[in-house]
Amino acid sequence: MGSRTSRIRSLAIALAALAVVITVTGPPAHAQTQTAMDPGPSQEEMARRWAPIHYQDVDVTGHHALSGRSDYITRVDFDGDLVGRYNWENAGAPNADLSAHAYYSVVETSTHWFITYMFFHPRDWVDHPFDAEHENDAEGALLSIERDGSTYGVLRSAITVAHLDFFSYVPGGSTWTSGVEDVDGTLQFETSPHDGQLHPVTAQEAKGHGLKARPDYDIDGGDGIVYYPSTVAEVPRHANDRNVTYNLVNIAAANGLWVQRANADLFAGFGTFAGDDAENPNGDTCGDGTSQCSIDAANAPWGWDDHDDIPGRGEIATDPAKLVAEYFTIPEDLARDYTSNLYQ
Repeated sequence: MGSRTSRIRSLAIALAALAVVITVTGPPAHAQTQTAMDPGPSQEEMARRWAPIHYQDVDVTGHHALSGRSDYITRVDFDGDLVGRYNWENAGAPNADLSAHAYYSVVETSTHWFITYMFFHPRDWVDHPFDAEHENDAEGALLSIERDGSTYGVLRSAITVAHLDFFSYVPGGSTWTSGVEDVDGTLQFETSPHDGQLHPVTAQEAKGHGLKARPDYDIDGGDGIVYYPSTVAEVPRHANDRNVTYNLVNIAAANGLWVQRANADLFAGFGTFAGDDAENPNGDTCGDGTSQCSIDAANAPWGWDDHDDIPGRGEIATDPAKLVAEYFTIPEDLARDYTSNLYQ
């Protein structure tokens, strides 16, 4: 009996030890590895998740309006090439592809994603003789998203580009407050019928296409287009189409804008689109009937600059952590070293 009792006692001790090992080590090693190696959303997925619902005011009056088409957002190569100095003329061509696109880039730190969006128009135009216009137009916004442990993070701020000025916004309840620059307003959200997600809402003027958070700009009581982020690039059916989807184009793509930054056909200088006032055989020429056509007047994101603020030219895209640290008071950690930055 003594020997049998000893064996039973030894077996009980062994089982207890095994239970302790299982409790301490947790789930199988392969499950831990899968969790640790989960890369989270791609940069494209992040850009699509937070892409704005975009209100575009449209003016159909005047020769340069092209019945409203001059206010449609599109690709830089809408005319089939990467030559910037024919975009004004080619916007009026019957075969012009004015399907809706927006450009994006994503810059990352260990604490935040920074997503820049650029909306492009072939014309910055006017319908009276007392102002300037120019070939090509590109304005946009920077969104800052905190890594809070959720899949897509939490949106903390937006900074928009309206001509030579930047404007800052925070969502209701954001922890970010005014810094060197005062916060200009509250960032609004709407649910997209195309993905069921809440998206920030931006808006652009007709003609000059300055961009702010809605309702600081809005469709001005007449024609206008509401663009929704999607994987499909639609052409508006008319100048008052309130449900048009746009696709996203990666600035860092293999043949994207950043790769083309030294292409003299597209850029007149670093971050400045090439644009001129060349004569057009069809009579629709930049500057025709107005005070002037400004040459090389539109900028890519790495050329955006607020004319009277501290940040340097292009830092809204190339060094966004530095810019938001100046624009806002931020209570949480803000890493300044980039884990991913195509511009650097």
